[in-house]
Amino acid sequence: MSTTAEHGPVPRERDRAPKQDRSRATRQRLLEAAVACLAEHGWAGSTVAVVAERAGVSRGAAQHHFPTREDLFTAAVEYVAEERSTALRALFPAGPGDRRAVVAALVDLYTGPLFRAALHLWVAASNEDQLRAPVTELEARVGRETHRIAVELLGADESRPGARETVQGFLDMARGLGLANLLTDDTTRRERVVAQWADLLDTALG
Repeated sequence: MSTTAEHGPVPRERDRAPKQDRSRATRQRLLEAAVACLAEHGWAGSTVAVVAERAGVSRGAAQHHFPTREDLFTAAVEYVAEERSTALRALFPAGPGDRRAVVAALVDLYTGPLFRAALHLWVAASNEDQLRAPVTELEARVGRETHRIAVELLGADESRPGARETVQGFLDMARGLGLANLLTDDTTRRERVVAQWADLLDTALG
């Protein structure tokens, strides 16, 4: 380690980088654990201690990154939003497939763990003032991006009368299927609904 007479030891970049990498990795594990805990246990069961245990870090380490529970789950809101946006963008990297495949893929996004975690965040935000503003803001952002990507993947021309409302109605329906799936395995009915909506979109969007 290099030194100076006036200021003492000066850490080398190669010494500092591994520490920063470990810090980022710990933060990532905490966010992933927070999302998983929300999906499995809801807001009430997702304390900092529970999240820290799942992430495999001490509660002190968790509080170093996120001093309060609100800090942790506000960051989890952002993380969930980013992951949902990433999942959307990754649906058809080579371009949209046939419309039924697009409809099925978009519906599937509303039945997975990210949507389940987001739902618990919505419920928590309705009762927690500290979460309401960031959840509302980020949901609006994700909603806009979801609509934009759905329009692109469905090949919708929003200059046509009713096209925008049709796409938004489909996304609202997909969200409803995701809610229904929380209580029971709705796979069979969901497949029939997906087929029907693919036909409806073909008619409405051309």
